[in-house]
Amino acid sequence: MASSKSKQSLLLPHFLLFPVMAQGHQIPMAELAKLLSQSGVKTTLITTPQNATRIQSLLSQSPLTQIIQLPFPSHQQHLLQNCENFDSLPSLHLLPQFLTATSFLYSEIEHLFPQLSPKPCCIVSDMALPWTIQIAHKFNVPRLVFYSLSAFYLLFMATLRATDFGEKIMAASDYELISIPNFPDSIQVTKSQLVFTLDPVFLEWGNQMAKADRASYGFIMNSFNGLEPKYLEEFKKTIGSDKVWCIGPVSLCNKDTKDKAKRGNKAAIDEQECMKWLDKQESESVIYAALGSICNVIAPQIIELGLALEASNKPFIWVIRQTKSTKKEVENWLAESEFEQRIKDRGLVIRGWAPQVLILSHPAVGGFVTHCGWNSTIEGISMGVPMVTWPLFSDQTFNEKLIVEVLRIGVSVGVEKCLRWGVEEEIGVQVKKEAIRGAIEKVMSGEGEEMRKRVRELAAIAKATMEEGGSSHLNLKRLIEEIMHQADSQQSQN
Repeated sequence: MASSKSKQSLLLPHFLLFPVMAQGHQIPMAELAKLLSQSGVKTTLITTPQNATRIQSLLSQSPLTQIIQLPFPSHQQHLLQNCENFDSLPSLHLLPQFLTATSFLYSEIEHLFPQLSPKPCCIVSDMALPWTIQIAHKFNVPRLVFYSLSAFYLLFMATLRATDFGEKIMAASDYELISIPNFPDSIQVTKSQLVFTLDPVFLEWGNQMAKADRASYGFIMNSFNGLEPKYLEEFKKTIGSDKVWCIGPVSLCNKDTKDKAKRGNKAAIDEQECMKWLDKQESESVIYAALGSICNVIAPQIIELGLALEASNKPFIWVIRQTKSTKKEVENWLAESEFEQRIKDRGLVIRGWAPQVLILSHPAVGGFVTHCGWNSTIEGISMGVPMVTWPLFSDQTFNEKLIVEVLRIGVSVGVEKCLRWGVEEEIGVQVKKEAIRGAIEKVMSGEGEEMRKRVRELAAIAKATMEEGGSSHLNLKRLIEEIMHQADSQQSQN
């Protein structure tokens, strides 16, 4: 009997999770851990001390989840000791060194893995940590890749690797429109929009990720079947695998106000104060403006956004990310122009982290000025809020095209050139106050009613997909069953 119980304990589901140290990656991975825990799966999440403090409250009600903290090996790439997250880097051009530094965690994890009980039956790795495939191979467990990206963008990247499209784009002029081959819809891009994506350093890291992905067992996506079905199917065809599980929107695992407020970093505003302010506003009257946790917009461009929000004559919440390079200039402008005094009756300025899902879920919010990061995009969709799109870099350009051209639930501010990390000043101010204001008016006026109707329909599908019997709920259940079947087969062979 003891032997039987011992064998049974070894087969308990145990998933080992590796998020990359960035808010836009770490939060959805933690929410995946929460969903797994709710499904009776033990999860161990590996991160660093500073990052652990950001997700502990999110996982506080998940008894089957443990967080193991490992020191971040910043010295390996001559990074400052307190640089443990993308948003703590003095400049985003240091990101390649940061990602390389993460690979030095390998030896720590190699020592840790045999001590975990029960033995993990799989590794769930962020796509940006290709070295975790070595851990999977060493300990003979399947590696699952976690994508907090759209199928739309993933299909583009797969197309870029499989065709000569990259060469065609590079031979074009900066603003020449080129059609993407093999896409379900007619989508055009320009070289200026792909400056970041086609950067040699980014492409090389992307090649490493793709190599690890090809050696992996399957893919978990923070998306849902009803959002971009054509692109999901084409992506599966392109990679030659149907082992793709859409289990999102993962943010919907947070049901009540406290859960929504506890996501990520400590909020720079008390959630009760924020809710009281929103409660005073009319339904769908408020614009929420936030350009992401690693926003690299220069100070004069930030100021243009503030002026546009003021000129919109709508109530608004404006989240300003504080960085060393912009803080002084923006704060001086706020003080000298008496901006907050001028807008005090209809505006709320938040410096730092905001409880975004909590804000977007409030019925007073009627529009979302967003950088089109995938988390923000799917959070806006799942809350039924139409968007004003302002992509900055990487996949954000493609998310804008999905929002504006395919789903038709948003309006672009008209950004023509992707930002490059470390040289943002060279581009300067891309979008003037008038263009931002014009896009806001289109979304918030009667002209935006059809967009509002469409995004509400998507929100209803998103909520249903996460409920019992919904596609994401079933996909998660099937994923767990398949991984457990693999573990059982391996155990019987041993």
